[in-house]
Amino acid sequence: MLRIANLDFHYRKGNFLFNSLNLELKPGNIYGLLGKNGAGKTTLLKIMCGLLFPKKGECSYNGYKPMERDPGSLADLYFVPDTFYLPNIKVSQYVSLYAPFYPKFSELQFEEYLRQFEVAGDIKLNSLSFGQKKKFIIAFALAANVSLLLLDEPTNGLDIPSKTVFRKILTSVTAEDKIIIVSTHQVRDMKNLIDPIIILDNGKIIINNAMAEIGVRIKSDFRQNEPKEGEVLHWESALGGYAVLEENISGSETEVDIEHLFIAAVTKPEVIGKMFEMGEIKL
Repeated sequence: MLRIANLDFHYRKGNFLFNSLNLELKPGNIYGLLGKNGAGKTTLLKIMCGLLFPKKGECSYNGYKPMERDPGSLADLYFVPDTFYLPNIKVSQYVSLYAPFYPKFSELQFEEYLRQFEVAGDIKLNSLSFGQKKKFIIAFALAANVSLLLLDEPTNGLDIPSKTVFRKILTSVTAEDKIIIVSTHQVRDMKNLIDPIIILDNGKIIINNAMAEIGVRIKSDFRQNEPKEGEVLHWESALGGYAVLEENISGSETEVDIEHLFIAAVTKPEVIGKMFEMGEIKL
């Protein structure tokens, strides 16, 4: 389990990004960490992997505190940042240098992921395009078989076919002993993959729920007439009418458009937040 308790963090004294933040994440899930640019997604991931230190409170994973930089914990987590540096060496040299830090690294899996991503040959990493480099580092991260995998905007730089391959591979590596967190603002890229959903806004968690739980309280629908002010949580013009997001009063689970949910959460955080403070959600 990954646990964040009463965590405070700021870059400038007195200007808190996180204030008494609490969060618990369980293995066996691909969590979607959603938020606008500047909401704190990357900062939170860096705290989780020990690259940034909380000013107060703690972050722990399976009994380890990442900020202590214990080799045992670092060998079982991997962080793929949105921007990264790759040395001017060949693929095989990179594996020889860095794979030993990850005891569960599988070279066979790594080669298979590269094949699926169409990154072929033992070539120098600096000769790759940004998209090819992104696919290379994602393949390496997945082959490391760590228990905590953090991916920051992983689909940035990937073309449409590569995004499809990424989703396919990521689904295949999900396991009961792994926590995978995908931070993104490109919600459509992650549809049908991320669950539960965490929506972060201004350093606060608005939603941290499984899609099934969200569908009990909120639903997506279609109307022919334009909704009145305050009648729904969010609406957009669509072919032949209006796509809406509204409160689900039926008590039955419904499908929810993640992008519309995200927009509603960041434009009406207090309204959405209160809907998920109503106690236990029964399925």
